[in-house]
Amino acid sequence: MDGNWDDLRVFLAVARAEGLTPAARSLRLDPATVGRRIARLEADCAQPLFSKSSLGYRMTEAGARLLPHAEALEQAVRAGAGALAGAEGLRGTIRIGAPDGCANFLLPQVCAALSKTHPELEIQIVALPRVVNLTKREADMAITVSPPETGRLTVQKLSDYALHLAGHRDLLRAHPVNVLEDLSVHRIVGYIPDMIFDRELDYLAELGLGPARITSNSVAVQLHLLRAQAGLGVVHDFALPAAPDLQLVLPDLVALRRSFYLVRHADDQKVVGLQQFSSEFSAIFRSTLAQAERIA
Repeated sequence: MDGNWDDLRVFLAVARAEGLTPAARSLRLDPATVGRRIARLEADCAQPLFSKSSLGYRMTEAGARLLPHAEALEQAVRAGAGALAGAEGLRGTIRIGAPDGCANFLLPQVCAALSKTHPELEIQIVALPRVVNLTKREADMAITVSPPETGRLTVQKLSDYALHLAGHRDLLRAHPVNVLEDLSVHRIVGYIPDMIFDRELDYLAELGLGPARITSNSVAVQLHLLRAQAGLGVVHDFALPAAPDLQLVLPDLVALRRSFYLVRHADDQKVVGLQQFSSEFSAIFRSTLAQAERIA
């Protein structure tokens, strides 16, 4: 085959997104262009690489054979680009996936600091109320609350963090909570039970609270519910500086500790730029988290 890297890049995007439209969005191309690129590559290979249906694009056997070779070339291109990082800083695009609580209340400060050091670098934050799929290259690296147990990934513990029960100051002034029994007069805010994507997020079950009467799959929405005096809920201590109208409830009795992990593709350890970025990212992340918890 005579396919070039640009066509193989499009092939990888379609294989991971399982469709032209989502692949086009990630490539910043229009779907028609992506379709033409795939058709050209299939003509080069003299066989179909995808089976097309109303459900999307699924790789054929030939596509599955091509996939590891395209990924190897992608890795080589990334490694070459990373080797070009010099004194002027990193260049290119790095996408970070994270749970929405971390993405909303920690990553803006972390990425703002990194962008000052590397002004030519484009940093993308993907906030998802689920685990980011690195295998499908939804991101270059991801922050998780549990270390993954499968996949060709490297896992680095970033830091522990604290969570406490909290509520609006006015609500607690009207209905004080001095002992555990006082919680019974308050509604509980929490996750939608069937949308808890990691057992580490099942806070209410561990604390013996609930059931939650007002729920969301988003940490940010839960925080705003507390600020609207909808009830009491478990919050990250690092999010409290963004909500000065909230206060902790029975902090010595109702408390949790969790951990953040930085997860990357195993092959990306060979990419100089990503190694440098992850090292700087980890250091700034830890200091940002520690400062936010001190303020809280």
